[in-house]
Amino acid sequence: MKPRILVTRANFPEVLAHLAARFELEDNQGDTPFPPDELRARLADKDGALITGFDRIDAPLLAACPRLRAACNIAVGYNNMDLAACTACGVVATNTPDVLNETTADLAFALLMAAARRVTESERWLRGGHWRGWQVDQLLGQDVHHATLGIVGMGRIGQAIARRGRGFDMRILYNNRSRVAPEVERALDARRVDLLDLLRESDFVCLVLPYTPESHHLIGAHELALMKPTGVLVNVARGGIVDDAALIAALAGRRIAAAGLDVYEGEPALNRGFLALDNVALTPHIGSASRATRLAMGMTAAGNLIAALAGERPPNLLNPDVWERRRR
Repeated sequence: MKPRILVTRANFPEVLAHLAARFELEDNQGDTPFPPDELRARLADKDGALITGFDRIDAPLLAACPRLRAACNIAVGYNNMDLAACTACGVVATNTPDVLNETTADLAFALLMAAARRVTESERWLRGGHWRGWQVDQLLGQDVHHATLGIVGMGRIGQAIARRGRGFDMRILYNNRSRVAPEVERALDARRVDLLDLLRESDFVCLVLPYTPESHHLIGAHELALMKPTGVLVNVARGGIVDDAALIAALAGRRIAAAGLDVYEGEPALNRGFLALDNVALTPHIGSASRATRLAMGMTAAGNLIAALAGERPPNLLNPDVWERRRR
């Protein structure tokens, strides 16, 4: 009998066909997210699951799903998964790193450019019929070339953003829990600094760090007050790293010039205060949203699930302790 799996959200036909050849598959091509009670009920008789960052895998769910052996996230972030609970219940947890680095960096730089040069604001203004001709001081923005780019979180995506910044002759500062390899620093001409110094010195601050209890509201009113009045904040990491209410106040009061945001606290809910502001470029969590990258993410997650249910160590294992326990 084939193992039974659940794919919690709509996915590409190629991914589903890859899985259906090996498993008894239940999918959700209707794409309506399962509320927690329904997710537990649907997983109760499953051996594995292909999940998204909006599916919470925690101790109460795992207690109701004794057959579950693997939960494979279609995301690089995994704050939706309680890894300690997964390990305690013998459930393999995986994610999809690397395949989305360049695409997410592209979006981060697009938001940086859009916020700096007031692209979304000027488009709305033009579409509203307000353009009457060229003026010397019309919709003035911030120069990106030769400016200082501060990157908070210098992992693979952060380094990809830094490479783009170097193409604009930007000075690169970064803040990370640990120093990156010296050869990486040299290649990017990047300097590690304290977070508060990064905020003070940078013209553009880009957030690319994981969301954890320690990074919750890492950027709040105090931190925003340290930024330059001409500064631009970009967040392509996770909602909750920024205190959205504090950011709205800083933007409304022009204490910083602009922001570019792809993630929000409590998404898909959105603090409506953002919608009243002209100086923020908003996208709906599309950092990895190219077809090639999302397909690669789905196939990577599927590969993790296939390996885990075949008794093989998956390539992107998040809780290696669970594997060590299985080997004993």
